[in-house]
Amino acid sequence: MAPTVSPEPADEAGTADPAETAGISQQHAAPGVSDLHGENDAAHGESNAAGNGDGAAGDANGAAYGGSSAAGDGSGAAGDGAGRSADRPGADKPGTDKPGANALGADKPGYGQLLRTPGAWSFVLPGFAARQPFAMLTIGIVLLIQHTSGSFGIAGAVSATAGVAMAVFAPQSGKLADRFGQAAVLIPGVLTHSVSVALLTALALLDAPLWTLFVAAIPAGASVPQVGPMVRARWVALLGGDAARAPAAGGLGRPRLLTTAAAFESVTDEFTFVIGPVLTTALCTGVHPAAGLVAEAALSLIGGLLFAAQHRTQPVPSRRVAATATAATPTTEAARVTEAARVGGGAPTVGAGAAGALGVPGVRVLAVVFLGIGTVFGGLQVSLAAFTEEIGQPGINGVLYGVFAAGNMLAGVICGAVTWRRSPQQRLLIAYPLLTLATSALWAVHAVPLLGALGLLVGLCIAPALITGYTLVDALVPANARTEAFTWLTGAVALGQAGATTAAGQLADGFGASAGFVVPLAGTGLALVTLVTLRGHLATRSAGRMVSDSTRGVAHREAVPVD
Repeated sequence: MAPTVSPEPADEAGTADPAETAGISQQHAAPGVSDLHGENDAAHGESNAAGNGDGAAGDANGAAYGGSSAAGDGSGAAGDGAGRSADRPGADKPGTDKPGANALGADKPGYGQLLRTPGAWSFVLPGFAARQPFAMLTIGIVLLIQHTSGSFGIAGAVSATAGVAMAVFAPQSGKLADRFGQAAVLIPGVLTHSVSVALLTALALLDAPLWTLFVAAIPAGASVPQVGPMVRARWVALLGGDAARAPAAGGLGRPRLLTTAAAFESVTDEFTFVIGPVLTTALCTGVHPAAGLVAEAALSLIGGLLFAAQHRTQPVPSRRVAATATAATPTTEAARVTEAARVGGGAPTVGAGAAGALGVPGVRVLAVVFLGIGTVFGGLQVSLAAFTEEIGQPGINGVLYGVFAAGNMLAGVICGAVTWRRSPQQRLLIAYPLLTLATSALWAVHAVPLLGALGLLVGLCIAPALITGYTLVDALVPANARTEAFTWLTGAVALGQAGATTAAGQLADGFGASAGFVVPLAGTGLALVTLVTLRGHLATRSAGRMVSDSTRGVAHREAVPVD
């Protein structure tokens, strides 16, 4: 039965509703407040009371979100930053600087708050170095093989082989990392990758038979360290998505920062795509054609080992979680739903069983979406290289690609700083058509300034799609399969990039550089059709009540109908 609220309104100074001081509270969702999925899902404005019904737990106005719930004979909510007290003036007024100011004003999630999370810098810095191979490998192969063979088509095909191997093996790497721990997978991976890239480089310089280049490209691509997904999984663990890890890391009470973390990771990825191709191009054209791949292998080895050494912040392997949970397996459907929500850090989603993360329909849709994004990366890499070669200015290739990536990074910064009113699903359905539209004019541009401006526009449209896609994973996939889910998405990008480099290389060789720019349009167009057709699979059961668990001392989601 809905609580009876006193009709007496709060005064203009922000005095709390008398119903709250009587122990009968009703949490009202503030419009525009984003939770960890960018949506306001505080049970449609209704909250649950803990103890005697006097302490409300919610995520609006700085109340407790996934953290502690206030209980006892006095009303009020205990929050994770600004907090809200029902007996303090100004507690409910957004933007006030008075004591008791809520999260809308005093504790708005941001990059500074995110990076102050205990343990964050220990994996952010080495993770940045270790993720460079993803941005450097394909362009490094293209530039080296094009130099030794004289063909963009051959160079694109060898690069595509590495990309396909990366796409195939990346999810398996993520699944193993979820099960056995990140370090157990990453250390042998970076060692294998460094040796494989060195072998591929040596074969190319020695003019070895073409088939040997394709063979060597397979382990080079398959062993690319999946550091980006691992970093994302660590953010989820630190910010409250991993029940076993969060208490030790101080992560409970900050799940609203997950959207900010997704944006930060997108910015970091795009900063990588600014530095990686520019650095690789500069090394290949200014030092030696093989210098780009040598630098890529060195960064992979050093950064990967440093990242793997950060054991304290890695998510708890699912094998260990399963072992500790065996004795307390839920026996009823309601208990299973509640437990899935507690362990997953979000609403449970049907489908993530023996089939893993790809068993979730929404993840398959997102994989197609990211496949289209990969065609933009791969198509632009080859087409820009062919275009600058065609006009006799190969040195500006890295600059043009850097402008494109800079637009992506700028959009990512903006996305992370905005408190969104729309859900991630809605944002994706807006951003992706804009991306497709932006790629539609690339093939018709022949002037360097115009191509740079259009590349900037394309970059601005990619980041919102990437950020919302990664944000949706947290709602769609349980915690013990998130690294695998993230690697399916990065693998999809790699697969799209691989196919695009091959197609764009063949088109550039046969019809000129401009023809290669058709590939991003075709890739995003097909992905857009899939997204619009299957958008229903992206719906999440994120709206749920926050209920107090007295045995755990934390609030968690329970998917229940709300009248």
